[in-house]
Amino acid sequence: MPRRRTTSSSSSTAPSAPRNRTPQPVRVRRRTFGDFVKAFLAFVVLAGLVVGVPFALAVTAGWPFPGGAPSLDWLQREITVQTFLHILTVIVWLAWAQFTACVLVEVKAALSGVGVPGRVPGSGPSQLLARQLVAALLLVGATAASLTPGLSQLGQSLEGNQKPSVAAAQQTPGLFAQQQEQAAATANALAEQAGQAGQDAARADGGSSAAHGDTKYYRIQPPEGRHHDSLWEVAERHLGDGRRYKEIFELNKDRVQPDGSRLSEASLIRPGWIMEMPGDARGGELVEMPDEAPDVSEQVQQQISDYAKSGDHAQGSGGGDAQVSLPEQRPAPTPANPANPVTPATPVPGTGQEHATPAAGQEGRSFGLPEALLAAPLLAAGLLGALGRRRRQAMWQSALGAVGGRRGMEPPTPTGDAQDVQDALLVGADPEGVRLLDRSLRGLAASLTAESRPLPVVYAAWMSGNGDLHLQLAQPAGKPPAPWQQGQDQTFWMLARSDAEGYEEAETAAPYPGLVSLGTMDDSRLLLNLEAVPGIVSLGGTEADRAAVFASVAAELATNGWSDRMTITLVGFGDDLTPLAPNRIRHLDGFEDLFETMSAETRQRRGALGAAGHDSVLTGRTGPAQHTRWAPHLVLLAAQPSDDDALRLAELAADAGRLGIGYLVGTEGTDLPGAAWEMEITGAGRLLAPLLGLELDAQMLPAAQRRAVVELFTDADPGSDPEGGPGRPANAPPFLVDISEQGRPAVYARLVGSYEIIGLDTPDGERSALLHEALALLLLHREGVHPRVLSSALWPRGVTADVRDALLERLRAWLGSDPDGTPRLGTDATGRLTLAKSVVSDLDVLRSLYYEATQGRGAGSRQVRGRLLTDALVLVRGPLLADRPEGRYRWLTHEIVDAQLPLLVADTGLALSEFHLEKNRAEKAIEALTAALRTAPADERLWHELLRATHTTGDPGRLRALAADLVARSGARGVPPRTEALLDELLPTWREGVSAAG
Repeated sequence: MPRRRTTSSSSSTAPSAPRNRTPQPVRVRRRTFGDFVKAFLAFVVLAGLVVGVPFALAVTAGWPFPGGAPSLDWLQREITVQTFLHILTVIVWLAWAQFTACVLVEVKAALSGVGVPGRVPGSGPSQLLARQLVAALLLVGATAASLTPGLSQLGQSLEGNQKPSVAAAQQTPGLFAQQQEQAAATANALAEQAGQAGQDAARADGGSSAAHGDTKYYRIQPPEGRHHDSLWEVAERHLGDGRRYKEIFELNKDRVQPDGSRLSEASLIRPGWIMEMPGDARGGELVEMPDEAPDVSEQVQQQISDYAKSGDHAQGSGGGDAQVSLPEQRPAPTPANPANPVTPATPVPGTGQEHATPAAGQEGRSFGLPEALLAAPLLAAGLLGALGRRRRQAMWQSALGAVGGRRGMEPPTPTGDAQDVQDALLVGADPEGVRLLDRSLRGLAASLTAESRPLPVVYAAWMSGNGDLHLQLAQPAGKPPAPWQQGQDQTFWMLARSDAEGYEEAETAAPYPGLVSLGTMDDSRLLLNLEAVPGIVSLGGTEADRAAVFASVAAELATNGWSDRMTITLVGFGDDLTPLAPNRIRHLDGFEDLFETMSAETRQRRGALGAAGHDSVLTGRTGPAQHTRWAPHLVLLAAQPSDDDALRLAELAADAGRLGIGYLVGTEGTDLPGAAWEMEITGAGRLLAPLLGLELDAQMLPAAQRRAVVELFTDADPGSDPEGGPGRPANAPPFLVDISEQGRPAVYARLVGSYEIIGLDTPDGERSALLHEALALLLLHREGVHPRVLSSALWPRGVTADVRDALLERLRAWLGSDPDGTPRLGTDATGRLTLAKSVVSDLDVLRSLYYEATQGRGAGSRQVRGRLLTDALVLVRGPLLADRPEGRYRWLTHEIVDAQLPLLVADTGLALSEFHLEKNRAEKAIEALTAALRTAPADERLWHELLRATHTTGDPGRLRALAADLVARSGARGVPPRTEALLDELLPTWREGVSAAG
């Protein structure tokens, strides 16, 4: 059961602390002589550029506008040096006008202090120069914050704080009022400190003063037409600094709210909750007092009054009375934790640990495989699936490319760290867990759409070893649709694994594509929804540890199976991760590039949402409004931002959750502006989030493993150089069989078609299936199979070491030894299991025959080539392991042999057809192509050659029948364009036959 590791806010023995905390006095930056020098120089430069340049141009070159309308003779005049000088003069005038416009825009933004300065088209460097000069000029009369567009909202003037309206609470003081504001704020802070002793004494003598009118309260607003309210925004509006949200949190932690729940996390608040505010809070009617809130209903006044009586809650009880109710269907094995957790009180959905984690007997025996990937089943499944798709793409591009550019159908065999990482992916991957998660989320979206209900905001998902899925909502969203159930409270929806397995594929957009694994607590795995967090998620720790977490997050987001589309922007790191998903990942060098890019996208998304009439991207992902514009954009900024950059980023991310944009930012310290959730990664691999009550075993991808993963993808890329040693063509199979009579194998397995073994006795019935499956896996991997890969393939839910070792001994005994005493099942230098050359399969023979016919002995002898190709095609009896029992051989989903075999058969059929057509034996060619089509019916190349071979027979009726058959097979998709063009060439009237048949 995941439990919160939080301590009570105070102890019963601790001294009573004041309820209202006073901020530190504002530090006023004094102007130096250098500031005045910079301002003077900026004034001189601005005067020279804005006034001096046009004056000089007017005196020397004249006014740029003509005195009258030009005549046609002007176009016929000779072009002289004076003409070029006039043109250059006009260009200089235009440059001056553009720079002047930039200066006006920057001055307006600095004086107003509101919003981001508008961009003058095509004036990047000019506007940057204007911004720096204006900032230097105004430095003597403004704070640094006031020169940062839109960030002066972090401070409030004294007059602004006294205005009784919401708008006034968010008002930004003018530029030249900043010094007065600082002085007033400083005086106010000192006055608050002076009066704090009296307030403390009043609390000590008279108990809680929460019921008195001098204590202020705020009621959390509902998210109607805007982003969800947050403590950061409340602190920014009413305390002048969003970073003071912690003061509000400490004042209200663990106090009972009107709905009966309690505040336990600064980032999770609900509409209707009441917050006691620090004594210096300002902002008009939003800061409500029980006796001075005439615009508030009597019910709310009573709620505030009742809440005020709980002012000493933290001191009196120490938080020990808070209990977590457990779901009835999942009783907890231990007493309830006194903290109010973010996590469900029971173990929650399929971590895949039953697949990835070895049984007790195997613990500590990783055989050198990377433990980080073994413990990341969802990440491993995503990487393994993406790698398989990349390798299939490479094979198809090779098959459809020119003969000279062929790489063959065998992906490069990884070695070293890349081989270990590939084995770790095979062992750790939990594709079934990914499938259930994806179907569960899409099924939920489909059910809500059918009920005309919006998607709830989900902050996190928890997956447990027993296969249940728990979604943690930002706020109660009513009764969940069946088969979902309500969890431990109204903010948890739960789906049992048995119900998830009943979901079918749903034709709907992925509702929560921003979910990403962060780590595990007990037996539960946390997936945080980065795009829904109301602000920035910060990650502290050393640079290397942060980079390992960021790499894991980026790799999973790029390859996961529960997202449709997304953009992942990596800033300051991860330029080598692009090969994982070139269509998803992009890399930016620094913050300026990020700010320019994300500012534009934020404006675009905000405008698109407004035009579509949606409150958030979640509305746009359901019903008929689904559109790719609602795909998430997740930004991972690994480097520590400067103070100014952090403030700009906080402003940029203020509305990000509603827009489907998430920010994960690395920081060396704490108190990152705008950070809704703060986390830290320790050197021991623990991910800590004290405000969230989380202490996880972090999911990480260290640098060495990241490089090995990227190497796997790079080697599989269709555009990479093929591997091959001297004298060995790139498309040579990894294992060649001696196809002569002297090379007759001792054990021969037929895998292409039904599974048969020749040369071995049939094992007993109980262990026969496992032994046959183990042998098939070894035959398909002649380079060797890691023992953990073998056990993971045979027992996906885990197995003890003694059971695995016993099976290997039976397998050795069953295979026996060669006449020289060498065991047919051996172990190489890396500990991987290998088969002797005397144990072969028909797939090995098929590959060897095709290779010998095209690149070996048959390449120089037509007679040998024809015989080898004919023998190869005879071996094909159907698909791979055609009669494999249901529920077994699931590891084949990770393999690409199912794609390799049809390509190999098609290549063999095409080569044999070409062999026969060279001698005008069209019928023999048609026979070879028809045989190949039985195994590779979707290969367009075979159909093209069959059409050409049939055309050479000179029988139009036969060709017309073949065309009709091909059209019928194409179905609703229609005939592929290249096939259609070939039919137009060989049979121009083929469309008439199709129309007649229709």
